[in-house]
Amino acid sequence: MKNLFLKYKKPIIITASIIGLQLIWGFDPKFTLINLIWLFV
Repeated sequence: MKNLFLKYKKPIIITASIIGLQLIWGFDPKFTLINLIWLFV
C-alpha cells in the first residue's frame, strides 16, 4: 500500500488540490480539463 501511494503521490496530491480549488471557487470545466490533461502527460 505504501509503495502504491509513493508511486502515485504526485497525481493524488494534484487531484486533491484540483477538487479543493473547485470547492472553494466553484466549478470551472476548462480549468479542470487543463489540469487533468497536464496530470496525464
